[in-house]
Amino acid sequence: MRMRHKPYAKPELGETSFYIEEAKDYKGKWQSAFAKEQPIVLELGCGKGGFAASYASSNLDINYLAVDYLSDVLVQAKRKAEEMYEEKQLEINNIAMTPLDIQWIDTAFDTSDTVEKIYINFCNPWPKLRHNKRRLTHTRQLMQYREFLKKDGEVWFKTDDDELFTDSLEYFEESGFELRFISYDLHSDEPSWNIRTEYEEKFSQLGIKIKALIGVKREK
Repeated sequence: MRMRHKPYAKPELGETSFYIEEAKDYKGKWQSAFAKEQPIVLELGCGKGGFAASYASSNLDINYLAVDYLSDVLVQAKRKAEEMYEEKQLEINNIAMTPLDIQWIDTAFDTSDTVEKIYINFCNPWPKLRHNKRRLTHTRQLMQYREFLKKDGEVWFKTDDDELFTDSLEYFEESGFELRFISYDLHSDEPSWNIRTEYEEKFSQLGIKIKALIGVKREK
């Protein structure tokens, strides 16, 4: 289903202190986007922002960068962050949001942008073979992430799609990641660290098992 265009999204985001309009302007200097220098956590495809808002507001010792392609989506994530930080009576200074086509992530990050952790939650599975390279966990993408992910940095991935998960296990190994955690049914013995996303709750209620993995960057 195509998302309805929100004409107010770009103007509203433009008035937001933690919104970055041009990600490429911060290439090599992402720490300057935040109030203080702290470990950077990156979410690729933040959607409506429930995960980002919950994680960032609960971990004030990290700088959280939430990325999505559409401003119509980011405006919802922006509002979610404002709502959660206000609820916790916190100042918003450790989260930033920016629009970016993740296929071209190398235009916004380089080797001097040392990211500690990357989250990829319920991305488009691109099931047709000719579209597989668009997957955010495809080997081509993971090799790009390696360039700015610190040594022993981690990629945390969750999906409802069986085929995408099975293929991703191979992608991670091909890209020099050690698989530290693998689950084919995350909610059967749910780890205390898991933060459920909006999609995750929806799929779980439908009886769909949630798959998850944690890949650790190792030297190839």
